[in-house]
Amino acid sequence: MPDPAPAVEQAEQTRIYPLWAQEKDIPAMEFPNASNQRVNMMYPIDNAFWTKLKDFVDYEPLTAIDPELRGVLASIGIVKGQPFEPSERQQELLLKAVETAPKMILASKQLGRADGRNLYYDDRQYERAWAAATAEWMQETYLDIDQRAGFFQYAYSSAPAMVQRSIGAGSKYPYTLRDADGNFLDGSNTYRMHLPANPPAALFWAVTAYNLTDGTMPETEQLLPSTNSYYDVAKNEDGSIDIWFAPEQPEDVADTNFIQTIPGRNFMAILRLYGAEIEFYDQSWKPDDLVKVE
Repeated sequence: MPDPAPAVEQAEQTRIYPLWAQEKDIPAMEFPNASNQRVNMMYPIDNAFWTKLKDFVDYEPLTAIDPELRGVLASIGIVKGQPFEPSERQQELLLKAVETAPKMILASKQLGRADGRNLYYDDRQYERAWAAATAEWMQETYLDIDQRAGFFQYAYSSAPAMVQRSIGAGSKYPYTLRDADGNFLDGSNTYRMHLPANPPAALFWAVTAYNLTDGTMPETEQLLPSTNSYYDVAKNEDGSIDIWFAPEQPEDVADTNFIQTIPGRNFMAILRLYGAEIEFYDQSWKPDDLVKVE
């Protein structure tokens, strides 16, 4: 692994402040060490969702939310600069909405798209983390609301590079919810993901497991449920790579080739290719589906 000390030293020299501030009034930056510290970054699924949303509406400028969406928020009493005081009955309905919506989105995502646009390959289970046509979630003639909702159920942000098709630039994220037989990935089972030799990533590649319901990472004895090309990953004689997913590390499998899962919990596996190259785009290189191993 690269030595993080130079990066930490450079980060600690960073100063962020308003341009109009006088140097003598600029407080020193604080850089708390978050290593091995538990942090909850999930969106709430209770009525705290609405109070946090109201805080956002009040704090951010008007341009942060378009007028149409502000009209939707106004219909449930969230208006910038005005009190948000839902009645007891309204609180019950808002709670039902925030509990139900993630389940509806998950169900829709599991069903897939009728047009098959979500699938990367004709003969694989891998799907597109981003199946919209543009970085603004547009298809040819409409805003793809379902696809946007499905993405943000497990992701926090987006970037134009995710739909960029430049050779050696941008990033691609084929992910799968299912094994080679079409069954949902279950953390109780053992799976092998086979990557042919020379993954086409000019920068680096990574494989990571996430919880299916919300995009968080499985909390296991491993520091992270992930491996990547910066590690000394074990390779087969032909240069191909086998990544194993299982609740317990299989015999004769290197630590760098093993991702631990949680028994009884579904998960999804994501292959990241940073700086995807031509072999990815013309599909002369394709990752194999996860195969269940008895």
